[in-house]
Amino acid sequence: MPGTAVAPGTAVALSATPAQLAATVYARMTTAQRIGQLFMVGGPVTGLGSATTSAISTYHVGNLVLTGRTTSGAPPVRYLAGQADNLATATATGGVPLFIAADQEGGYVQVLQGTGFSRMPTALTQGTWADTTLTAYATSWGAQVMRSGVDVDLAPVMDTVSQAFAPYNKPIGYYQREYGYTQAVVADKGTTFLRGMQAYGLAMTAKHFPGLGRVAGNTDTTAGVTDTVTTRTSADIAPFRAALGAGAHLLMVSSAYYSRIDPYHPAAFSSTVIRGMVRGDLGFTGIVVSDDLGNARQVAAWSLGARAVDFIGAGGDVVLTVNPYTIPAMVSAVTARAATDAVFRGWVQSAVMRVLTVKAQYGLLAPRLPVTGYFGPLTKTALQRWLGIAQTGVFDATTIRALQARTGTPVTGVWDARSVAALQTYLWLYHDGATTWNARTVAGLQRYLVTQL
Repeated sequence: MPGTAVAPGTAVALSATPAQLAATVYARMTTAQRIGQLFMVGGPVTGLGSATTSAISTYHVGNLVLTGRTTSGAPPVRYLAGQADNLATATATGGVPLFIAADQEGGYVQVLQGTGFSRMPTALTQGTWADTTLTAYATSWGAQVMRSGVDVDLAPVMDTVSQAFAPYNKPIGYYQREYGYTQAVVADKGTTFLRGMQAYGLAMTAKHFPGLGRVAGNTDTTAGVTDTVTTRTSADIAPFRAALGAGAHLLMVSSAYYSRIDPYHPAAFSSTVIRGMVRGDLGFTGIVVSDDLGNARQVAAWSLGARAVDFIGAGGDVVLTVNPYTIPAMVSAVTARAATDAVFRGWVQSAVMRVLTVKAQYGLLAPRLPVTGYFGPLTKTALQRWLGIAQTGVFDATTIRALQARTGTPVTGVWDARSVAALQTYLWLYHDGATTWNARTVAGLQRYLVTQL
């Protein structure tokens, strides 16, 4: 996974814990950069627009979610991920890399498609497979996502829907996003999927706490969606507990109302749900991310600023908005409240530290490979690390064969024009006719390796 956050000349002990690394980085960030870590902005997977790039460059947003669908395959996504990472400058994010997320569940919800991405069946189908089969497939899918430059999967869905109600359950059952019809099956198959997907370092997100399996309406398109069944101790909570135990470092909270838990606030704005259930009952110390608070009809009655302030005030960490045009108002509101409210300011600090600590756990706060265009020992070692072979810092025949295999060109052990062209295709660089390494190809490789290590 990518890494930076250690400023030039800053000494950080190699044995530092993620929390210590996070504290070091936090100390050197500006207030605006810290607050930016509490947002995840949407950007089209087919090409980031100016509103998304401005959210990162101008408003210091520290996380990106790829929206829409692509069937163009992995190379364009690799290129886009590298370009997005370039936006995470010392000025924009304090040099802290973005978490780059996508919804890669399978079935109707698979953002990344095309060459380099297997077509994933629905979760309901996955749930019928043996654990060994699901693990094998999920491990392969996870590697594909990671190698595309995306490092967070907004999955698995851990909601439980009964078989009888599934056709009427618009957010989950209607699209067969559930792994089964009982809590036991959802817990088993959802965590099996999770473990496989994260095998290559992909960060996973259990969703949509405390569950959307008991509602009819979809919060994205409907207001007033309310669950009148789920309680604080319902069996539907068990799959989420299992997912967190299996290693999910992110938990997405729904925006539905739960009348038997907190009838006055949607879950995303409920301290009973986030502080009480997530932090207290489940003991979760990772990142709590919202469901979409940008375009969702469920929260349309709240101003943009109130949505962000209320979520963080309830104990949330990362405000997800698929609509980048909402970022200025949301960031401004959080900034203003933090400047005038000491209690809220403390909540912001705690949330930022949780985000940075999880980023440290995934290597994002480690020194990063500089993009110089020079193919020296540092880049060669990073390449070998990515390929999973001995790190000698020498571009020898063993390294060439491994790279040729990874990029899908004949494995000859000789680096030639065909090998360069295959690498350029892999990185979504135009073919320039080079017969060996040139600065342009090396820089493209360096930008990509930053998203991988």
